[in-house]
Amino acid sequence: MPKFECMIPGKYDFDETLDYFHKHLLQSGVTASFEDGSDYSVEKFKLATRVYERYTLFGDNRLSMTVTLACAGEGSDIFASAIAAGGSGGMIKVWGWGEEEFLSYFQEAAKMFDGMRIIKTL
Repeated sequence: MPKFECMIPGKYDFDETLDYFHKHLLQSGVTASFEDGSDYSVEKFKLATRVYERYTLFGDNRLSMTVTLACAGEGSDIFASAIAAGGSGGMIKVWGWGEEEFLSYFQEAAKMFDGMRIIKTL
């Protein structure tokens, strides 16, 4: 499963950043859909998880991508993580059929944040 993690500078608002990723990912293709999400906050800490799906012609099936954002409070950097999964059929997992492409939409969106720092790319 390909993964991308980064830090977005604290000058960006958490909720606006979440909304930006949401809108960008839904535009990744006509079959892209928002499946579900979860939000948690305590004191100043915020955590949001979103799950998206889209059809891939390469594997003739659907892919999923889980996006997580976390922030310690206003003015703190935002941790962002995206993990794509799926894209193969049958009993044998064929690595990467469409997963990397789906993940690239998240990476594109992350690059729009001035000062974004990549933590991990797999």
